Amino acid sequence: MNSQPARKPNAREIAARIRDEIAAGTFGPGDRLPGGRTYAKKLGVSLMTVQNAYTQLREEGLVEGVSGSGTYVRDTAPGEQSPREAAKRLTDLQAEVARVSAELAGLTERVKQLEATTGPMKGEPDA
Repeated sequence: MNSQPARKPNAREIAARIRDEIAAGTFGPGDRLPGGRTYAKKLGVSLMTVQNAYTQLREEGLVEGVSGSGTYVRDTAPGEQSPREAAKRLTDLQAEVARVSAELAGLTERVKQLEATTGPMKGEPDA
C-alpha cells in the first residue's frame, strides 16, 4: 500500500490537461471551463495555481476570460484557427519536443561513454 500522498499538479500540468481536453473536443468553442475555486478544490491545489493555468491558456489564445462570468474556450472568426486545432498542434509540438529531448539525452550519454573509452580529443583539457 502506498502511504505517500499523490503529487498535486502544477499550473503547467493543469493547463496541459485542459489543452488536451480542448484538443479532444471535451471543451468546445464557447464552453465554460470549471470555476477556479471549484477546480482548485477538486485538484487539491490553490486557487492561484488554477488561475495561473488559465492565464497560460489565455496567453496561448485558447480561452478568454469574461469578467464576472468565467473563463471560456474562444470562439473563432471565419478562417481563424480554432482553439481545438491550436490545442492539438501545441500538444503535438510538446510531444515532439519531448521526443527530441529524450533523443538528445541519449546522444549525450553515448558521447560520454565514447569519451570514457577513447579519452579526451586533441585540444580538449583532461576532465
